[in-house]
Amino acid sequence: MTTTPGTGGAAGAEPAAHAARAQLAELAADRGFLGDWGLARGELDAAAARPAAVLVLFGLLDDLAADHDAQALAVAHDLDVLLLERASTLRSHAGQVAFPGGRAEDGETPVDAALREAVEETGLDAGGVEVLGALAQLPMPVSNHLVTPVLGWWARPTPVRVVDVAESAHVFRAPVADLLDPDHRVTTVLRRGGRTWRGPGFEVLDAAGVPHLVWGFTAGILDAAFDRLGWTEPWDRGREREL
Repeated sequence: MTTTPGTGGAAGAEPAAHAARAQLAELAADRGFLGDWGLARGELDAAAARPAAVLVLFGLLDDLAADHDAQALAVAHDLDVLLLERASTLRSHAGQVAFPGGRAEDGETPVDAALREAVEETGLDAGGVEVLGALAQLPMPVSNHLVTPVLGWWARPTPVRVVDVAESAHVFRAPVADLLDPDHRVTTVLRRGGRTWRGPGFEVLDAAGVPHLVWGFTAGILDAAFDRLGWTEPWDRGREREL
């Protein structure tokens, strides 16, 4: 691979995109990935836990390129991941940045559930999504779900938007290079009931200039993926942000 780090445009985007997709496909096939998940907060009631799925969708950005020059050869200026900010009125995970997704319906596979929820929440055309694979099922004790992340590549991107304001406040595509920028990395600190949880966090602006903090479950998956892919850049883990 001879691509210059952080290169966008016709000269560098295509080789970098092929490299990124290939690495993500390898990650999806890695049975050990997320096997050491340690970011669950609280205790899961396994007998009553409900299945859910999220779509971790990477593609090439169509309207906002990264400002940061990533060190990883596969991360061009226009590589992005689809995120949304949940409505502040929701009973669970209100106001948090998340991947599109939700609870699986009876008889649904994780892939079917992730794609259906993504369509309902962002309006994307599921026909343009190449599913690379389903990852390990992860506990989410706060809402008592077992969540399967489904890794995808956006082969034919389509416009996205807030479909239902009761569900989402923002839908946006975050440049991966900006997420990797050490200046955008923080350790989030959550204190509840005399206990303290620390985890990875990402500060990012959407295309409209609205700031977002990615933390919790979503940040944990991104952090673990970036580490396993070799995309993570050294950052100050002592830089903390209280939640």
